[in-house]
Amino acid sequence: MRVLQHADAVRSFVRDVLGFSSVVAGGGWLIFALPPAELAAHPTEEAAHHELYLMCDDIHATVDELKGKGVEFSRPISDERFGLITAIEMPGGGELALYEPKHPSPLSPNG
Repeated sequence: MRVLQHADAVRSFVRDVLGFSSVVAGGGWLIFALPPAELAAHPTEEAAHHELYLMCDDIHATVDELKGKGVEFSRPISDERFGLITAIEMPGGGELALYEPKHPSPLSPNG
């Protein structure tokens, strides 16, 4: 049951390493609370796709903290037009992007 093992590993990672709280929705399914989020829709000439990015105020401090918990990153921090970005290696494969935005945020008091 390799798929189940990956799901269990991801659940443990999100709960124990990232520290997100959850509720049991039945049948062992955990539903995680996420930190506040932003959504932006950008025009593109390519096929549409969606990505989930975790945000932080200080990417270097966050990466250091997560590395201290054994988290591995799939790419180094890069300086992009919209912010500093890296990606967390997820258990079982895949990645979860992490970025420190350069743009104003609707979550901050000054927008």
